[in-house]
Amino acid sequence: MRKIAMTAAGLSLAAGVLGAGLAVAPSADAATACPSGAFCIRETNGTILSKNIFYNYGNHNLSNVTGKRVLINNQTGGAGFELCFGYSGTRCSAVDRAKGTFSPYDMTPINSVVLVK
Repeated sequence: MRKIAMTAAGLSLAAGVLGAGLAVAPSADAATACPSGAFCIRETNGTILSKNIFYNYGNHNLSNVTGKRVLINNQTGGAGFELCFGYSGTRCSAVDRAKGTFSPYDMTPINSVVLVK
């Protein structure tokens, strides 16, 4: 009986810890910043993985970037980007040169990003 009570107490404590973890999930204000001069793809939890920070012009193939993601164009000098359905920068959208943070976009069908001057 004591073992059951300790297990129940442990589950209750674990639920409290998990609940507390959910309460401190990153908000939009706490999200990782995109470095100056880069184009970034933010994870759903607000972080930016180093593999999703792009500085160089040209095409960049994506790996495991699915679902709705926030895009950030923090490039300088009016540089833009294209989202592409194919790998290696094929079947792309029009160039977007707007700077800043974009609304969440479904990246599931997107396989590459092209950065342009």
